[in-house]
Parts: sequence; C-alpha cells; structure tokens
Amino acid sequence: MFYHVVLFKLKENSKENMEKAKGLLLAMEGKIPQLKHLLVGQDELSTGRSYDICLISGFDSKEAMDEYQVHPYHVDEVLAHLRPMLEDSKACDFSA
Repeated sequence: MFYHVVLFKLKENSKENMEKAKGLLLAMEGKIPQLKHLLVGQDELSTGRSYDICLISGFDSKEAMDEYQVHPYHVDEVLAHLRPMLEDSKACDFSA
C-alpha cells in the first residue's frame, strides 16, 4: 500500500471552517477509483506545533496516487475549494 499523508493548517480554524475542510476531504470517498483508503481527522490538542486537519489516504501504488493527484474531482471539487482556506500544508508519502 502507498500512503499519502497531508497536514493542513487553516487560515481561520473556526468550527465552521474545520467542518467545511473535513467535509471536502471526506467527500472524495467513492468518487476517485484510485483512492482505496481515506481517513480524515481533526486536531484535538491545539498545541503550538499542531496542524488543524490530517488526511491519510491509501493507494495500491505510487502510480495510482499520481493519478489521484490529477483526477478531476480531486482538482476541481476538493483542491479548488480547499486551497483558499489554507495557511499551510505538509505532506509525507511512503510505502508500507
């Protein structure tokens, strides 16, 4: 399995924005065939080094993750709405 983990820091981490961002990410389930595993969590500690939302996604291969990255739903329905809300994001991609 190839994993793509992304941490998101929102410009404004209000309850409304947190739910919107989480909803955008969760809405990918069932819409992108390459996406085999999807988990979205919201930070509960709010420490100085915390990010607001974590996405853990799983794919059969790195190539499948590459296809996901350019899939129209990911680009037009998720990233187009999520990016304006973000202050920062970090990613880690690995096989396990």
